[in-house]
Amino acid sequence: MNPLLSRLQPYPFERLRQLFASVQPPADIRPISLGIGEPRHATPAFIEKALSADLKGLSVYPATAGTPALREACAAWANQRYGIALDVATQVLPVNGSREALFSFTQVVVDSSQAGARVICPNPFYQIYEGATLLAGATPYYAASDASRNFAVNWDAVPDDVWQNTQMIFVCSPGNPTGAVMPLSEWEKLFALSDRYGFVIVSDECYSEIYFGDQPPLGGLEAALKLGRSDFKNLVMFTSLSKRSNVPGLRSGFVAGDAKLLKAFLLYRTYHGGAMSPVVQTASVAAWGDEAHVVENRRLYKEKFEQVTPVLSKVMDVKLPDASFYLWAGIPDSLGMDDAEFAKQLYACTGVTVLPGSYLAREAQGFNPGAKRIRMALVAETAECLEASQRIAAFIEARTR
Repeated sequence: MNPLLSRLQPYPFERLRQLFASVQPPADIRPISLGIGEPRHATPAFIEKALSADLKGLSVYPATAGTPALREACAAWANQRYGIALDVATQVLPVNGSREALFSFTQVVVDSSQAGARVICPNPFYQIYEGATLLAGATPYYAASDASRNFAVNWDAVPDDVWQNTQMIFVCSPGNPTGAVMPLSEWEKLFALSDRYGFVIVSDECYSEIYFGDQPPLGGLEAALKLGRSDFKNLVMFTSLSKRSNVPGLRSGFVAGDAKLLKAFLLYRTYHGGAMSPVVQTASVAAWGDEAHVVENRRLYKEKFEQVTPVLSKVMDVKLPDASFYLWAGIPDSLGMDDAEFAKQLYACTGVTVLPGSYLAREAQGFNPGAKRIRMALVAETAECLEASQRIAAFIEARTR
């Protein structure tokens, strides 16, 4: 058995299941889950139709690099969204969702034979970053987000000796769980550090199409182009249809960027078995080619946040995020609870599930940046999310009078 498996920590939702094992919500209250970030808006009918319209592809083995039609659709979307021109033969690669790709790409990049190999993760973070790092034989370094700076990661606090051993860095913008978007100045800082130390930047952008203002979030490749880095050296972006198009079960996304890195990634995937089903590829072409359903999806999220945020902001430290479908809320100190106890008592009393913030972070540099916070995924219908927020507010108010 691979000994590195013993280094993996329980997934947040397994920890949540254990936390709730000894409690039951009131039988007369309908449970509402804000715990898992699984899109629950309806899948667009045209995607379902495209998925089932032509099943002939099931009779052939798919190419790992995907069909030219899919690569062209991905490149066309990236050009429309970010204004970047990608070589479809060398700079675009379809993947079976960003989660699988983030993990497997880490195995390609990390050289565990180098002593002290490091991978930097934001803290809090998506736990795949940590697991992929550990199973690649590297050590994660947790760079804390700063609440006073809208949860921007404090890259300046990373010591020089860590940068010197860093082989890869994960960037999540818009962030999970904070919703923070990284500005151009932060990208410029990371590019300079990458040039100095030679590490690869992984830009996880799966929440890029859920935002609330007029200006869409800046992407990593877009930032590179603005700064004259048209070769995308040591930079690969990861995106997915799951949140954008409400198709988490389709398992479809793509990566784009540095052609040298993607060549190595394609070689790895050829052996790894990372080819996407031709049927899924056909549906993906249709999804990437349509923006009307994305605009409507964004409108639905905006409506929810406009109704829910004011209710919760009266009793918690919370505000509208830059992007994503999460609220990252601080628990009132007057409750005298940590985030896990808050989630447990909230579930027991109201039937509402939220995720403790400390489950999404690690204690590093003397503190856990997720402590005393909770993550709420506003993925249910508006009325259900509003009812959940009202239950949470009532729960807090009853204990702080």
